[in-house]
Amino acid sequence: MVYLLKFGASWILPPGIFILALWALAVYIWRWKGERRLAAVLAGITLVFYLLCTSLVSERAMGWLEGAYTPPADPQGDVVVMLGGGAFSDVPDVDGMGTLCANPSSRLLTAVRLQRKLDVPILLSGGQVYEDSGPEAKIARRILISLGVPEDKILVETKSINTTQNAKFSAAILREHGLTHPILVTSAFHMNRSVLAFAKQDMTVTPYPADYQTNLRHVFHYNKLSPQAGALRDNVIVLQEVLRAAVTRYLE
Repeated sequence: MVYLLKFGASWILPPGIFILALWALAVYIWRWKGERRLAAVLAGITLVFYLLCTSLVSERAMGWLEGAYTPPADPQGDVVVMLGGGAFSDVPDVDGMGTLCANPSSRLLTAVRLQRKLDVPILLSGGQVYEDSGPEAKIARRILISLGVPEDKILVETKSINTTQNAKFSAAILREHGLTHPILVTSAFHMNRSVLAFAKQDMTVTPYPADYQTNLRHVFHYNKLSPQAGALRDNVIVLQEVLRAAVTRYLE
């Protein structure tokens, strides 16, 4: 009963209610306006939009993207590099103002565990992207210190505002400190493009994906056919990563 209620609720909340409205409009145009071609086009667009809003599609699309790299069982390197992914500057945190968004927080958890396991420096890469966002590397540095990471084990790169700049500015810092075997930590969906960006800087990294958004094994449930904003977001992330990877590969 709980699952059935969730399925029904998904159709009266966005984006489900908009999908129903578009299908109703397509039927109206077909039956009462006689515009069958226009109705068919609208119905096709609505069907694609609906599928993009289902976790049945998003799980497989995200799983394909996240499966590009697998964390090594015994990672070896002389530095851990963590890429930023967003921060808030004016929200309260345990030991100050400003905190990381969900994705980089998950990345940070993996990065600090690797740093402690290998006892190597950690390089935090990420600047302040927008006027009202937080300085990512600086906020991450404060959090690392509060978690007990020694200050002399933390390097920061604070100028980058995208993945290409993450790689460019981080590579310069790594070379400056004589660090040649970086372990790269970022979200699994972001790893393929990140590795490519570092390769463009003639820097070979050991990928250590984190912050997974979906399971490796997908089990069908009828609720995965319900329209969800989260599924649409995940599908948009996949499409963005594919497009941005193409830009990185061919245009940058």
